[in-house]
Amino acid sequence: MSSEIRLRPEWLSQLGSEFEQPYMSQLSAFLRAEKAAGKTIYPPGRQFFAALDSTPPEAVKVVVLGQDPYHGPGQAHGLSFSVKGRQRIPPSLQNIFRELHDDLGMPAPSHGDLTQWAEQGVLLLNSVLSVEHGVAGSHQGHGWERFTDAVVATVSDGEAPVVFMLWGAQAQKKGAAVDRARHYVLSAPHPSPLSAHRGFLGCRHFSQANAFLEANQRQPVDWSLSS
Repeated sequence: MSSEIRLRPEWLSQLGSEFEQPYMSQLSAFLRAEKAAGKTIYPPGRQFFAALDSTPPEAVKVVVLGQDPYHGPGQAHGLSFSVKGRQRIPPSLQNIFRELHDDLGMPAPSHGDLTQWAEQGVLLLNSVLSVEHGVAGSHQGHGWERFTDAVVATVSDGEAPVVFMLWGAQAQKKGAAVDRARHYVLSAPHPSPLSAHRGFLGCRHFSQANAFLEANQRQPVDWSLSS
């Protein structure tokens, strides 16, 4: 990877062996070659693992699986579906906020930074943790998927009951190995404008997640986002 990458020790103790695998060396070589070729990669390398930095394994209550980072300048910062600061709220996130309003009556936030969710135990994990500027899906198939499979398995193997929100076919495939006897799996189409009207809007996942957490003596998530 690179010297600028960090991983909090709680995750490293469970995922450290992944960094010793050949696929991770190959992924690191691929990323170095992309940078050497002058390509811009999002998010910055220090934010590749921001989802894990923000939410330690013992704190995870909800997992939201995304695909790969936003590929425009200043958007991606390592949390799935989230954008920093005053960035325009992307269409998929607009639909997430629309569903949040319809489900829990919360007004649409004025920004798209989901850090407050991550700090409450919502693991905002993309399947692929980097992307080339302007080229969606450009870093798929280079090893990130195997690493994030290991993250999902780590959460699934944990003792505490967790809600998995699987939006879209890719997320549902990635979550297929989750232990459904202990965890609560919620599936819906992706919130993209191309598919949101096929069942994401109206899925009521936010209220269902909190009901499950409360039933299992876990603190529900405050899904509102302050300015």
